[in-house]
This record gives sequence, structure tokens and C-alpha cells, in this order.
Amino acid sequence: MMCGMDCCRGARLAGSVSVADQAWALLLQVGFELVSAHFAAAVAEVDLAPAQARALHELDLEQPISMRELAARLKSDPSNVTGLIDRLEARGLVGRRPHPTDRRIKGLALTAAGAKLRARLFARLYSAPPAVVALSDRDQRTLRDVLQRVVSKSTGTEDTTDLACLKVSRTPEARIDANAAT
Repeated sequence: MMCGMDCCRGARLAGSVSVADQAWALLLQVGFELVSAHFAAAVAEVDLAPAQARALHELDLEQPISMRELAARLKSDPSNVTGLIDRLEARGLVGRRPHPTDRRIKGLALTAAGAKLRARLFARLYSAPPAVVALSDRDQRTLRDVLQRVVSKSTGTEDTTDLACLKVSRTPEARIDANAAT
């Protein structure tokens, strides 16, 4: 595999030789290179900056959240989130709604257009890239199951995430419809 970063080489230079260290080095390589490139292409297709895509991921159509809550979720300073939301609002993707009990607070929520664009983004983003699709069905299941266990161990939960939520039609149009309904 041609790549810009040889994580296995980095692991060797760090003195790591165990199979676990090698597996982690490969996960780093996938994360740094393949996932980053896939994410960048997906957000570019819908004309968003990465931070804007992350904001759309955190917002909901029905449940507004405060600017402070969004900043916390994005691990960002609230002053940076203001400009981000201003740009999304100018595109008609996000709206500010009055808080039901405190008129000083504005809740941030997706608009219908924002939900539709997010569904397009998610359909692209959560579609496996060619490197994963090229694996056999058995290897795909094995990869999914192993990564599921890694996530469970890292979060301290022994039960696995319900994968039924990920079972949507293979067609992008059906995924968009399914995501828009949520």
C-alpha cells in the first residue's frame, strides 16, 4: 500500500514490536490517511468546511441546543462557534430558535435544508470506501466485529452497539431518505 505515513515504521522506531502495537499502528495509518481523505472528500462534495460538517452532525431538527452546548460538543471556544453558525445560517442550514423559558438564550437547530444536506453528507460519509468494499464479505464482518470489540473495550462497555441502526439500504437515495426521516 502506498501511503504518506508509514505507521508500522514509526512503531518499530518507537521500539514497539508486539502484534497489538502493529495493529494499533495500522489503525493509526487508516485513521490518519484513509479516514481523513474520505472525510475531506465527503465534506467537499456538499461544500462544507470540516468544522461545519461536525456542527451539522451535532445539531438536530427537533431538539435545539445552546451555542455553549454546541461549543462543548465540538471542543471549541464559543466565540469560534458563533462565526461557524453564522455561515451555516446564511446558507439556510441552521436556524436560531428562542428558548421556551429564557428569551435570552437562542437554541440552534437544523433547518429542513440542513437536515437534507446532512443526510446527503452522511450517505456519502458512511458508505464504505473502495478499500473496505474490496474485502470479502467474511473479512468485512471480521473487521467490523473486531473494531466493535475495540470500541466496547475503549468505552468500558461489554455490550456492543446495536448494529441494526446501521442497517440501511445500499442505495444512496434510500440512505438519504432513511437519514432524513430521523
